[in-house]
Amino acid sequence: MKRRYQAVAVAIILAVASAAYLAYDRAMAPFSPPSLADYPIQGIDISHHQGAIDWKMLAAQPNVRFAFMKATEGGDHRDARFAENWQAAKEAGIVRGAYHFFTFCRPGREQAQNVLATVPVEPGTLPITIDLEFTGNCGKIPTREELSAEINAFFTELNGAYGAKPIVYFDQPFHDQYFRGNEASFPEHYLWLRSIAAEPSVADCSIWQFADNGTLDGIAGPVDLDALCPAETGLFRLFQTAASK
Repeated sequence: MKRRYQAVAVAIILAVASAAYLAYDRAMAPFSPPSLADYPIQGIDISHHQGAIDWKMLAAQPNVRFAFMKATEGGDHRDARFAENWQAAKEAGIVRGAYHFFTFCRPGREQAQNVLATVPVEPGTLPITIDLEFTGNCGKIPTREELSAEINAFFTELNGAYGAKPIVYFDQPFHDQYFRGNEASFPEHYLWLRSIAAEPSVADCSIWQFADNGTLDGIAGPVDLDALCPAETGLFRLFQTAASK
């Protein structure tokens, strides 16, 4: 009976947390998306939920310079369309990146092994991304120390296979809860911030996810939209190289 009450309590906490994050996202709406003049390098992030994608049609649009695609989740799940999307985006000339949805209920080392078995190591791609969020995750809410230990174990197991500096994705509340003032406990990283109601308030943001309901030719249904922050110079070099080919 005690376990049942604990499970109910965890479910309530997760529901409240998800509602708070959604309220944070929408609090400042309406919102005008960033222009190509101010944010010239824009792209998308996708998974199997977008279904079959016409990558050549996407590549013809000026606001699709890059694409992050879901590769893995937890210790054994692989996105059903990752291999297809990975190859098709390359053939279309779009700069690619893979992301892993990090579950709080599996050891980081096991999750890294799933990534290594799924994501090819290729030059000219964006660094590997780890997606950190409560929405869609398991029932565990880790402490800062627990999260830091498992993320460090994850990247130690990867051993720099996808570049020395990874990308970490989260929203502002998650950043404030786990990373703010505690950055030294986590591996050095590029910051990909979800903020669909306002420009990012974190000064060192590298990538900005500004919409979760975008519409683009080549994708049936909504898609997440992103932009490379103008101050980001490290990742910008990838696009200079791609343009010169």
